[in-house]
Amino acid sequence: MTETTEHAIATPHVDASRTGAEVLASGGNAIDAALAAAAVLTVAYPHNCALGGDLFALVRRPDGGVLSVNASGPAGAGVDARALRAAVGATMPVTGPHTVTVPGMVAGWGALHGLGASRPWHRHLERATELAAEGVAVADGLADAISESPGVRADPGMAAVFTRAGTPLRADELVRQPALACTLGRLAADGPRAFYDGELADTLAAGLARAGCAVTAADLRAYDPVVEPPLRRSFAGVEVLTSAPNSSGVLLLQALAALEALAPADPLGADAGQLASILRSGSAQRDRMLADPAFVAFDREQWLGERRIEELVTEARHGLTDPEVPLSGTRPDGDTVAVVTVDADGGAVSLIQSLYHSFGAQILEPVTGVLFHNRGASFSLDPGHPNALGPRRRPAHTLMPVMARREERLLGVLGTMGGRVQAQIHVQVLLRLLEGATPQDAVDAPRWVVGALEAGEQDGTVRIEEGVESDAQRALRVPGLTPLSVPRGSDDVGHAQAIWTEREPAAGSDARADGMAICG
Repeated sequence: MTETTEHAIATPHVDASRTGAEVLASGGNAIDAALAAAAVLTVAYPHNCALGGDLFALVRRPDGGVLSVNASGPAGAGVDARALRAAVGATMPVTGPHTVTVPGMVAGWGALHGLGASRPWHRHLERATELAAEGVAVADGLADAISESPGVRADPGMAAVFTRAGTPLRADELVRQPALACTLGRLAADGPRAFYDGELADTLAAGLARAGCAVTAADLRAYDPVVEPPLRRSFAGVEVLTSAPNSSGVLLLQALAALEALAPADPLGADAGQLASILRSGSAQRDRMLADPAFVAFDREQWLGERRIEELVTEARHGLTDPEVPLSGTRPDGDTVAVVTVDADGGAVSLIQSLYHSFGAQILEPVTGVLFHNRGASFSLDPGHPNALGPRRRPAHTLMPVMARREERLLGVLGTMGGRVQAQIHVQVLLRLLEGATPQDAVDAPRWVVGALEAGEQDGTVRIEEGVESDAQRALRVPGLTPLSVPRGSDDVGHAQAIWTEREPAAGSDARADGMAICG
Protein backbone atom coordinates (compact mmCIF):
# COMPACT_ATOMS: atom_id res chain seq x y z
CA MET A 1 0.00 0.00 0.00
CA THR A 2 1.13 3.52 -0.73
CA GLU A 3 0.18 6.84 0.80
CA THR A 4 -1.70 7.76 -2.38
CA THR A 5 -4.27 5.00 -1.97
CA GLU A 6 -7.75 6.48 -2.33
CA HIS A 7 -10.04 3.67 -3.42
CA ALA A 8 -10.36 -0.08 -3.15
CA ILE A 9 -12.38 -3.05 -4.33
CA ALA A 10 -12.51 -6.75 -3.47
CA THR A 11 -14.56 -9.48 -5.16
CA PRO A 12 -14.33 -13.29 -5.46
CA HIS A 13 -13.38 -13.25 -9.17
CA VAL A 14 -10.35 -11.63 -10.80
CA ASP A 15 -12.24 -10.26 -13.82
CA ALA A 16 -14.83 -8.61 -11.62
CA SER A 17 -12.19 -7.01 -9.39
CA ARG A 18 -10.23 -5.71 -12.37
CA THR A 19 -13.37 -4.32 -13.98
CA GLY A 20 -14.36 -2.45 -10.83
CA ALA A 21 -10.81 -1.19 -10.30
CA GLU A 22 -10.73 0.21 -13.83
CA VAL A 23 -13.97 2.05 -13.15
CA LEU A 24 -12.55 3.57 -9.96
CA ALA A 25 -9.27 4.51 -11.64
CA SER A 26 -11.11 6.31 -14.46
CA GLY A 27 -13.15 8.48 -12.09
CA GLY A 28 -16.15 6.30 -11.30
CA ASN A 29 -17.42 6.11 -7.74
CA ALA A 30 -18.03 3.18 -5.38
CA ILE A 31 -21.52 2.53 -6.77
CA ASP A 32 -20.25 2.53 -10.36
CA ALA A 33 -17.50 0.06 -9.48
CA ALA A 34 -19.82 -2.21 -7.50
CA LEU A 35 -22.37 -2.36 -10.32
CA ALA A 36 -19.79 -3.10 -13.03
CA ALA A 37 -18.19 -5.81 -10.90
CA ALA A 38 -21.56 -7.29 -9.94
CA ALA A 39 -22.57 -7.54 -13.59
CA VAL A 40 -19.33 -9.33 -14.50
CA LEU A 41 -19.89 -11.81 -11.69
CA THR A 42 -23.20 -12.92 -13.22
CA VAL A 43 -21.21 -14.00 -16.27
CA ALA A 44 -17.99 -15.27 -14.71
CA TYR A 45 -19.38 -16.84 -11.51
CA PRO A 46 -22.83 -18.14 -12.56
CA HIS A 47 -22.92 -20.95 -10.01
CA ASN A 48 -23.01 -18.25 -7.32
CA CYS A 49 -25.04 -15.45 -8.87
CA ALA A 50 -27.04 -14.65 -12.00
CA LEU A 51 -29.62 -12.20 -13.31
CA GLY A 52 -32.30 -14.52 -11.90
CA GLY A 53 -31.16 -14.06 -8.29
CA ASP A 54 -31.56 -11.68 -5.33
CA LEU A 55 -29.48 -8.84 -3.86
CA PHE A 56 -28.93 -6.96 -0.62
CA ALA A 57 -26.64 -3.94 -0.37
CA LEU A 58 -25.54 -1.12 1.88
CA VAL A 59 -24.65 2.17 0.21
CA ARG A 60 -22.70 4.92 1.97
CA ARG A 61 -22.97 8.29 0.31
CA PRO A 62 -20.14 10.84 0.47
CA ASP A 63 -22.14 12.82 3.06
CA GLY A 64 -21.96 9.83 5.40
CA GLY A 65 -25.56 8.66 5.10
CA VAL A 66 -26.09 4.91 4.72
CA LEU A 67 -29.06 3.20 3.08
CA SER A 68 -29.96 -0.46 2.75
CA VAL A 69 -31.28 -1.94 -0.49
CA ASN A 70 -33.40 -5.06 -0.03
CA ALA A 71 -33.86 -6.58 -3.49
CA SER A 72 -35.15 -9.96 -2.39
CA GLY A 73 -38.14 -11.15 -4.36
CA PRO A 74 -41.40 -12.70 -3.14
CA ALA A 75 -43.23 -15.84 -4.09
CA GLY A 76 -45.73 -15.45 -6.92
CA ALA A 77 -49.21 -14.14 -6.17
CA GLY A 78 -50.73 -17.42 -7.33
CA VAL A 79 -48.58 -19.77 -5.25
CA ASP A 80 -50.63 -22.48 -3.52
CA ALA A 81 -48.87 -23.83 -0.43
CA ARG A 82 -51.60 -26.38 0.31
CA ALA A 83 -51.37 -27.88 -3.17
CA LEU A 84 -47.58 -27.97 -2.95
CA ARG A 85 -47.73 -29.78 0.41
CA ALA A 86 -50.04 -32.34 -1.14
CA ALA A 87 -47.63 -32.81 -4.02
CA VAL A 88 -44.23 -32.87 -2.27
CA GLY A 89 -44.91 -33.49 1.43
CA ALA A 90 -44.01 -31.43 4.47
CA THR A 91 -40.70 -29.97 3.25
CA MET A 92 -39.96 -27.49 0.48
CA PRO A 93 -38.06 -28.91 -2.50
CA VAL A 94 -34.41 -27.87 -2.65
CA THR A 95 -34.29 -27.11 -6.39
CA GLY A 96 -36.68 -27.08 -9.32
CA PRO A 97 -39.58 -24.88 -10.42
CA HIS A 98 -41.34 -24.64 -7.06
CA THR A 99 -38.31 -22.93 -5.51
CA VAL A 100 -38.22 -19.95 -7.91
CA THR A 101 -39.33 -16.62 -6.47
CA VAL A 102 -39.33 -13.23 -8.22
CA PRO A 103 -35.67 -12.38 -8.98
CA GLY A 104 -34.91 -9.06 -7.32
CA MET A 105 -31.30 -8.53 -8.32
CA VAL A 106 -31.66 -6.47 -11.51
CA ALA A 107 -34.14 -4.16 -9.79
CA GLY A 108 -31.63 -3.89 -6.96
CA TRP A 109 -28.99 -2.76 -9.44
CA GLY A 110 -31.42 -0.11 -10.62
CA ALA A 111 -31.98 1.06 -7.05
CA LEU A 112 -28.22 1.32 -6.46
CA HIS A 113 -27.79 3.30 -9.66
CA GLY A 114 -30.42 5.73 -8.45
CA LEU A 115 -28.60 6.29 -5.16
CA GLY A 116 -25.72 8.16 -6.76
CA ALA A 117 -23.98 6.37 -9.62
CA SER A 118 -21.95 8.85 -11.67
CA ARG A 119 -21.97 6.85 -14.90
CA PRO A 120 -24.92 6.25 -17.21
CA TRP A 121 -26.72 2.94 -16.64
CA HIS A 122 -25.53 1.21 -19.82
CA ARG A 123 -21.85 1.66 -18.95
CA HIS A 124 -22.16 -0.72 -16.01
CA LEU A 125 -23.07 -3.66 -18.26
CA GLU A 126 -20.44 -3.19 -20.99
CA ARG A 127 -17.73 -5.53 -19.73
CA ALA A 128 -20.22 -8.19 -18.63
CA THR A 129 -21.82 -8.17 -22.07
CA GLU A 130 -18.42 -8.55 -23.75
CA LEU A 131 -17.46 -11.48 -21.55
CA ALA A 132 -20.78 -13.24 -22.09
CA ALA A 133 -20.40 -12.95 -25.88
CA GLU A 134 -16.68 -13.60 -26.22
CA GLY A 135 -16.32 -16.09 -23.39
CA VAL A 136 -14.61 -16.09 -20.02
CA ALA A 137 -12.23 -18.70 -18.64
CA VAL A 138 -13.88 -21.15 -16.27
CA ALA A 139 -12.55 -20.45 -12.76
CA ASP A 140 -11.65 -23.29 -10.45
CA GLY A 141 -14.73 -22.76 -8.28
CA LEU A 142 -17.03 -22.75 -11.30
CA ALA A 143 -15.36 -25.88 -12.70
CA ASP A 144 -15.98 -27.72 -9.42
CA ALA A 145 -19.62 -26.62 -9.43
CA ILE A 146 -20.13 -27.70 -13.04
CA SER A 147 -18.69 -31.15 -12.33
CA GLU A 148 -20.88 -31.62 -9.25
CA SER A 149 -24.19 -30.18 -10.45
CA PRO A 150 -26.87 -32.59 -11.69
CA GLY A 151 -28.59 -29.75 -13.52
CA VAL A 152 -25.68 -29.32 -15.91
CA ARG A 153 -26.83 -32.47 -17.70
CA ALA A 154 -30.51 -32.56 -16.71
CA ASP A 155 -31.52 -29.03 -17.72
CA PRO A 156 -31.23 -28.34 -21.48
CA GLY A 157 -30.44 -24.66 -20.95
CA MET A 158 -27.62 -25.44 -18.54
CA ALA A 159 -26.27 -28.23 -20.72
CA ALA A 160 -26.06 -25.89 -23.71
CA VAL A 161 -23.91 -23.43 -21.75
CA PHE A 162 -21.84 -25.53 -19.37
CA THR A 163 -21.02 -28.59 -21.48
CA ARG A 164 -19.27 -29.07 -24.79
CA ALA A 165 -20.57 -32.03 -26.79
CA GLY A 166 -22.02 -33.36 -23.53
CA THR A 167 -18.78 -33.05 -21.56
CA PRO A 168 -18.81 -30.61 -18.64
CA LEU A 169 -16.51 -27.63 -19.09
CA ARG A 170 -13.27 -27.74 -17.12
CA ALA A 171 -11.13 -25.08 -15.50
CA ASP A 172 -9.63 -22.56 -17.96
CA GLU A 173 -11.92 -23.57 -20.83
CA LEU A 174 -14.07 -20.75 -22.20
CA VAL A 175 -17.72 -20.55 -21.25
CA ARG A 176 -19.69 -18.54 -23.80
CA GLN A 177 -23.21 -17.28 -23.14
CA PRO A 178 -24.56 -15.59 -26.29
CA ALA A 179 -28.19 -15.55 -25.14
CA LEU A 180 -27.15 -13.90 -21.87
CA ALA A 181 -25.09 -11.37 -23.84
CA CYS A 182 -28.22 -10.41 -25.78
CA THR A 183 -30.20 -10.04 -22.54
CA LEU A 184 -27.50 -7.87 -21.00
CA GLY A 185 -27.48 -5.76 -24.16
CA ARG A 186 -31.23 -5.26 -23.95
CA LEU A 187 -30.99 -4.29 -20.29
CA ALA A 188 -28.22 -1.83 -21.13
CA ALA A 189 -30.36 -0.22 -23.80
CA ASP A 190 -33.74 -0.28 -22.04
CA GLY A 191 -32.84 -0.02 -18.36
CA PRO A 192 -33.30 -2.35 -15.39
CA ARG A 193 -37.11 -2.21 -15.49
CA ALA A 194 -36.98 -4.07 -18.81
CA PHE A 195 -36.36 -7.23 -16.77
CA TYR A 196 -39.78 -6.77 -15.14
CA ASP A 197 -41.97 -5.03 -17.69
CA GLY A 198 -42.09 -5.31 -21.49
CA GLU A 199 -40.97 -7.78 -24.12
CA LEU A 200 -37.98 -9.17 -22.22
CA ALA A 201 -40.08 -9.67 -19.08
CA ASP A 202 -42.75 -11.47 -21.11
CA THR A 203 -40.10 -13.78 -22.56
CA LEU A 204 -38.77 -14.55 -19.09
CA ALA A 205 -42.28 -15.22 -17.76
CA ALA A 206 -43.04 -17.54 -20.68
CA GLY A 207 -39.87 -19.49 -19.99
CA LEU A 208 -40.73 -19.77 -16.31
CA ALA A 209 -44.21 -21.02 -17.18
CA ARG A 210 -42.75 -23.70 -19.46
CA ALA A 211 -40.54 -24.82 -16.59
CA GLY A 212 -43.54 -25.07 -14.24
CA CYS A 213 -42.75 -22.02 -12.09
CA ALA A 214 -45.51 -20.03 -10.39
CA VAL A 215 -43.87 -16.63 -11.06
CA THR A 216 -45.84 -14.79 -13.76
CA ALA A 217 -45.46 -11.65 -15.88
CA ALA A 218 -47.80 -9.89 -13.46
CA ASP A 219 -45.53 -10.84 -10.54
CA LEU A 220 -42.53 -9.38 -12.37
CA ARG A 221 -44.38 -6.14 -13.17
CA ALA A 222 -45.46 -5.72 -9.55
CA TYR A 223 -41.94 -6.01 -8.12
CA ASP A 224 -39.96 -3.16 -6.59
CA PRO A 225 -37.03 -3.37 -4.17
CA VAL A 226 -37.09 -1.69 -0.76
CA VAL A 227 -34.69 1.12 0.11
CA GLU A 228 -34.65 1.73 3.87
CA PRO A 229 -32.41 2.65 6.80
CA PRO A 230 -29.99 -0.08 7.87
CA LEU A 231 -30.16 -2.04 11.10
CA ARG A 232 -27.37 -0.94 13.45
CA ARG A 233 -25.81 -1.51 16.85
CA SER A 234 -22.58 -0.49 18.58
CA PHE A 235 -19.81 -2.90 19.56
CA ALA A 236 -16.54 -1.96 21.24
CA GLY A 237 -16.97 1.67 20.21
CA VAL A 238 -17.74 0.76 16.60
CA GLU A 239 -21.16 1.10 14.97
CA VAL A 240 -21.94 -1.99 12.87
CA LEU A 241 -24.57 -1.64 10.14
CA THR A 242 -26.39 -4.32 8.16
CA SER A 243 -29.73 -5.02 6.48
CA ALA A 244 -32.94 -5.54 8.44
CA PRO A 245 -35.11 -8.69 8.16
CA ASN A 246 -35.90 -10.60 6.06
CA SER A 247 -32.07 -10.47 5.99
CA SER A 248 -30.25 -12.47 8.66
CA GLY A 249 -28.05 -9.46 9.47
CA VAL A 250 -29.68 -9.19 12.90
CA LEU A 251 -27.76 -12.36 13.89
CA LEU A 252 -24.45 -10.51 13.51
CA LEU A 253 -25.61 -7.64 15.72
CA GLN A 254 -27.03 -10.10 18.24
CA ALA A 255 -23.77 -12.02 18.49
CA LEU A 256 -21.73 -8.85 18.91
CA ALA A 257 -24.10 -7.56 21.61
CA ALA A 258 -23.83 -10.83 23.53
CA LEU A 259 -20.04 -10.83 23.19
CA GLU A 260 -19.83 -7.31 24.57
CA ALA A 261 -22.02 -8.24 27.54
CA LEU A 262 -20.13 -11.49 28.18
CA ALA A 263 -16.67 -9.94 27.68
CA PRO A 264 -14.74 -13.17 27.06
CA ALA A 265 -10.98 -12.79 27.17
CA ASP A 266 -10.31 -14.69 23.94
CA PRO A 267 -13.41 -15.38 21.82
CA LEU A 268 -11.33 -16.64 18.88
CA GLY A 269 -9.18 -18.84 21.12
CA ALA A 270 -9.76 -20.31 24.57
CA ASP A 271 -13.29 -18.86 24.77
CA ALA A 272 -14.41 -20.01 21.32
CA GLY A 273 -16.89 -22.40 22.94
CA GLN A 274 -18.78 -19.45 24.41
CA LEU A 275 -18.89 -17.72 21.03
CA ALA A 276 -20.12 -20.98 19.46
CA SER A 277 -22.97 -21.12 22.01
CA ILE A 278 -24.04 -17.57 21.12
CA LEU A 279 -23.93 -18.22 17.39
CA ARG A 280 -25.72 -21.55 17.65
CA SER A 281 -28.55 -20.07 19.69
CA GLY A 282 -28.93 -17.19 17.24
CA SER A 283 -29.13 -19.58 14.32
CA ALA A 284 -31.85 -21.57 16.06
CA GLN A 285 -33.82 -18.36 16.68
CA ARG A 286 -33.55 -17.48 12.99
CA ASP A 287 -34.97 -20.86 12.04
CA ARG A 288 -37.90 -20.31 14.41
CA MET A 289 -38.66 -16.64 13.83
CA LEU A 290 -37.08 -14.89 10.84
CA ALA A 291 -39.65 -13.93 8.22
CA ASP A 292 -40.83 -11.23 5.86
CA PRO A 293 -41.55 -8.19 8.08
CA ALA A 294 -44.37 -7.16 5.74
CA PHE A 295 -46.29 -10.20 7.06
CA VAL A 296 -44.71 -10.89 10.48
CA ALA A 297 -43.65 -7.71 12.28
CA PHE A 298 -39.98 -7.52 13.28
CA ASP A 299 -39.70 -7.00 17.04
CA ARG A 300 -36.18 -5.69 17.74
CA GLU A 301 -36.52 -6.53 21.44
CA GLN A 302 -36.97 -10.23 20.68
CA TRP A 303 -33.60 -10.26 18.96
CA LEU A 304 -31.52 -7.47 20.48
CA GLY A 305 -33.31 -6.50 23.69
CA GLU A 306 -31.63 -6.73 27.09
CA ARG A 307 -33.56 -9.86 28.09
CA ARG A 308 -32.56 -11.75 24.94
CA ILE A 309 -28.90 -10.78 25.30
CA GLU A 310 -28.94 -11.90 28.94
CA GLU A 311 -30.32 -15.28 27.82
CA LEU A 312 -27.46 -15.69 25.35
CA VAL A 313 -24.87 -14.74 27.95
CA THR A 314 -26.30 -17.19 30.48
CA GLU A 315 -26.28 -19.99 27.91
CA ALA A 316 -22.70 -19.23 26.97
CA ARG A 317 -21.48 -19.15 30.58
CA HIS A 318 -23.20 -22.36 31.62
CA GLY A 319 -23.03 -24.36 28.44
CA LEU A 320 -26.80 -24.44 27.97
CA THR A 321 -27.97 -24.96 24.40
CA ASP A 322 -31.14 -25.49 22.46
CA PRO A 323 -32.14 -29.11 21.80
CA GLU A 324 -30.34 -30.84 18.96
CA VAL A 325 -32.29 -30.50 15.73
CA PRO A 326 -31.24 -32.36 12.58
CA LEU A 327 -31.19 -30.37 9.36
CA SER A 328 -33.54 -31.42 6.58
CA GLY A 329 -32.62 -30.64 2.99
CA THR A 330 -29.12 -29.74 1.85
CA ARG A 331 -26.79 -26.85 2.38
CA PRO A 332 -26.35 -23.97 -0.08
CA ASP A 333 -23.00 -24.90 -1.63
CA GLY A 334 -21.93 -22.04 -3.86
CA ASP A 335 -24.63 -19.59 -3.19
CA THR A 336 -23.38 -16.05 -3.05
CA VAL A 337 -20.88 -13.38 -4.05
CA ALA A 338 -19.83 -10.28 -2.15
CA VAL A 339 -18.51 -7.06 -3.68
CA VAL A 340 -17.02 -4.35 -1.46
CA THR A 341 -15.91 -0.96 -2.76
CA VAL A 342 -14.69 2.36 -1.37
CA ASP A 343 -14.01 5.54 -3.36
CA ALA A 344 -11.95 8.68 -2.78
CA ASP A 345 -14.99 10.79 -1.84
CA GLY A 346 -16.10 8.63 1.07
CA GLY A 347 -18.63 6.56 -0.84
CA ALA A 348 -18.77 2.83 -0.18
CA VAL A 349 -20.82 -0.23 -1.10
CA SER A 350 -21.25 -3.67 0.39
CA LEU A 351 -23.21 -5.70 -2.17
CA ILE A 352 -24.30 -9.32 -1.80
CA GLN A 353 -26.03 -11.15 -4.67
CA SER A 354 -27.02 -14.77 -4.74
CA LEU A 355 -28.62 -17.79 -6.36
CA TYR A 356 -28.86 -19.55 -2.95
CA HIS A 357 -27.68 -23.07 -3.87
CA SER A 358 -25.09 -23.71 -6.56
CA PHE A 359 -26.79 -22.83 -9.89
CA GLY A 360 -29.95 -22.01 -7.94
CA ALA A 361 -33.06 -23.83 -9.08
CA GLN A 362 -31.01 -25.61 -11.79
CA ILE A 363 -33.14 -23.90 -14.45
CA LEU A 364 -31.54 -21.82 -17.22
CA GLU A 365 -34.12 -20.20 -19.50
CA PRO A 366 -32.54 -20.80 -22.94
CA VAL A 367 -33.99 -17.85 -24.88
CA THR A 368 -32.64 -15.25 -22.43
CA GLY A 369 -29.73 -17.19 -20.92
CA VAL A 370 -30.98 -16.36 -17.42
CA LEU A 371 -30.34 -18.75 -14.53
CA PHE A 372 -32.97 -18.66 -11.79
CA HIS A 373 -32.41 -18.88 -8.05
CA ASN A 374 -33.99 -21.34 -5.64
CA ARG A 375 -34.47 -18.91 -2.79
CA GLY A 376 -37.98 -20.27 -2.25
CA ALA A 377 -36.38 -23.38 -0.78
CA SER A 378 -35.97 -21.31 2.40
CA PHE A 379 -39.73 -21.23 2.99
CA SER A 380 -41.49 -23.51 5.44
CA LEU A 381 -44.48 -25.56 4.34
CA ASP A 382 -45.83 -25.49 7.89
CA PRO A 383 -48.76 -23.04 7.61
CA GLY A 384 -48.23 -21.89 11.19
CA HIS A 385 -44.56 -21.01 10.75
CA PRO A 386 -43.63 -17.29 10.52
CA ASN A 387 -41.65 -18.10 7.35
CA ALA A 388 -44.47 -20.07 5.75
CA LEU A 389 -44.77 -20.08 1.96
CA GLY A 390 -47.51 -17.72 0.83
CA PRO A 391 -48.49 -15.37 -1.99
CA ARG A 392 -46.23 -12.31 -2.31
CA ARG A 393 -44.18 -13.29 0.75
CA ARG A 394 -40.40 -12.92 0.74
CA PRO A 395 -38.50 -15.86 2.25
CA ALA A 396 -36.15 -15.58 5.19
CA HIS A 397 -32.78 -14.68 3.70
CA THR A 398 -29.17 -15.51 4.58
CA LEU A 399 -27.66 -12.46 2.84
CA MET A 400 -26.20 -9.65 4.97
CA PRO A 401 -24.09 -6.74 3.70
CA VAL A 402 -22.03 -5.14 6.47
CA MET A 403 -20.38 -1.78 7.18
CA ALA A 404 -18.60 -0.45 10.25
CA ARG A 405 -17.98 3.12 11.28
CA ARG A 406 -16.57 5.00 14.24
CA GLU A 407 -18.01 8.41 15.12
CA GLU A 408 -19.67 8.59 11.67
CA ARG A 409 -16.34 7.90 9.92
CA LEU A 410 -16.29 4.87 7.65
CA LEU A 411 -14.16 2.12 9.14
CA GLY A 412 -14.89 -1.02 7.15
CA VAL A 413 -16.93 -2.62 4.39
CA LEU A 414 -17.47 -6.39 4.60
CA GLY A 415 -19.25 -9.13 2.69
CA THR A 416 -19.20 -12.90 2.59
CA MET A 417 -20.52 -16.01 0.96
CA GLY A 418 -21.49 -18.69 3.45
CA GLY A 419 -25.20 -19.43 3.45
CA ARG A 420 -26.53 -20.05 6.96
CA VAL A 421 -23.20 -19.16 8.60
CA GLN A 422 -22.60 -15.69 7.13
CA ALA A 423 -23.03 -13.99 10.52
CA GLN A 424 -20.48 -16.38 12.03
CA ILE A 425 -17.92 -15.54 9.37
CA HIS A 426 -18.50 -11.82 9.82
CA VAL A 427 -18.01 -12.05 13.59
CA GLN A 428 -14.64 -13.76 13.20
CA VAL A 429 -13.41 -11.44 10.43
CA LEU A 430 -14.55 -8.32 12.28
CA LEU A 431 -12.93 -9.39 15.55
CA ARG A 432 -9.63 -9.92 13.75
CA LEU A 433 -9.85 -6.53 12.05
CA LEU A 434 -10.53 -4.81 15.35
CA GLU A 435 -7.51 -6.59 16.81
CA GLY A 436 -5.34 -5.00 14.11
CA ALA A 437 -5.15 -7.68 11.43
CA THR A 438 -4.89 -6.55 7.82
CA PRO A 439 -8.00 -7.19 5.71
CA GLN A 440 -6.16 -9.90 3.78
CA ASP A 441 -5.04 -11.69 6.94
CA ALA A 442 -8.50 -11.30 8.48
CA VAL A 443 -10.34 -12.95 5.58
CA ASP A 444 -7.70 -15.64 5.04
CA ALA A 445 -7.37 -16.72 8.69
CA PRO A 446 -8.61 -20.26 9.48
CA ARG A 447 -12.21 -20.26 10.70
CA TRP A 448 -14.79 -22.51 12.28
CA VAL A 449 -18.58 -22.53 11.92
CA VAL A 450 -21.26 -24.13 14.06
CA GLY A 451 -24.52 -25.63 12.84
CA ALA A 452 -25.85 -28.32 10.54
CA LEU A 453 -24.98 -27.88 6.88
CA GLU A 454 -25.82 -31.32 5.51
CA ALA A 455 -29.09 -33.23 5.74
CA GLY A 456 -29.34 -35.22 8.96
CA GLU A 457 -26.57 -33.35 10.79
CA GLN A 458 -27.24 -31.97 14.25
CA ASP A 459 -27.09 -28.24 14.93
CA GLY A 460 -24.16 -28.78 17.29
CA THR A 461 -21.86 -29.81 14.45
CA VAL A 462 -18.78 -27.56 14.39
CA ARG A 463 -16.68 -27.47 11.23
CA ILE A 464 -13.13 -26.57 12.17
CA GLU A 465 -10.85 -25.58 9.32
CA GLU A 466 -7.29 -26.88 9.42
CA GLY A 467 -5.07 -24.26 11.00
CA VAL A 468 -7.52 -22.99 13.62
CA GLU A 469 -5.45 -22.27 16.71
CA SER A 470 -5.19 -25.09 19.23
CA ASP A 471 -6.87 -23.19 22.08
CA ALA A 472 -9.96 -22.69 19.94
CA GLN A 473 -9.99 -26.33 18.86
CA ARG A 474 -9.91 -27.46 22.50
CA ALA A 475 -12.66 -25.01 23.41
CA LEU A 476 -14.89 -26.38 20.64
CA ARG A 477 -14.44 -30.00 21.71
CA VAL A 478 -16.94 -29.91 24.58
CA PRO A 479 -20.20 -31.74 25.34
CA GLY A 480 -23.00 -30.57 23.06
CA LEU A 481 -20.69 -29.78 20.16
CA THR A 482 -19.56 -32.31 17.55
CA PRO A 483 -16.27 -31.25 15.94
CA LEU A 484 -15.69 -32.01 12.27
CA SER A 485 -12.35 -31.19 10.66
CA VAL A 486 -12.46 -29.64 7.19
CA PRO A 487 -9.47 -28.96 4.94
CA ARG A 488 -7.84 -25.56 4.65
CA GLY A 489 -9.67 -23.54 2.03
CA SER A 490 -12.99 -25.34 2.41
CA ASP A 491 -16.10 -23.64 0.99
CA ASP A 492 -17.85 -24.67 4.22
CA VAL A 493 -16.32 -21.63 5.95
CA GLY A 494 -17.28 -19.21 3.18
CA HIS A 495 -15.52 -16.61 1.02
CA ALA A 496 -15.14 -13.20 2.66
CA GLN A 497 -14.20 -9.81 1.19
CA ALA A 498 -13.13 -6.82 3.27
CA ILE A 499 -11.95 -3.22 3.04
CA TRP A 500 -10.63 -1.47 6.17
CA THR A 501 -10.07 2.27 6.18
CA GLU A 502 -8.72 3.03 9.65
CA ARG A 503 -5.71 4.74 8.08
CA GLU A 504 -6.13 4.43 4.32
CA PRO A 505 -8.15 1.89 2.33
CA ALA A 506 -6.65 -1.58 2.53
CA ALA A 507 -8.49 -4.57 1.07
CA GLY A 508 -8.52 -8.34 1.29
CA SER A 509 -10.07 -10.98 -0.96
CA ASP A 510 -10.47 -14.47 0.45
CA ALA A 511 -7.97 -16.97 -0.91
CA ARG A 512 -10.73 -19.59 -0.74
CA ALA A 513 -12.33 -18.02 -3.84
CA ASP A 514 -10.99 -16.92 -7.24
CA GLY A 515 -10.77 -13.18 -6.73
CA MET A 516 -8.46 -10.38 -5.74
CA ALA A 517 -8.35 -7.11 -3.84
CA ILE A 518 -7.14 -3.98 -5.62
CA CYS A 519 -6.31 -0.59 -4.11
CA GLY A 520 -5.36 2.51 -6.05
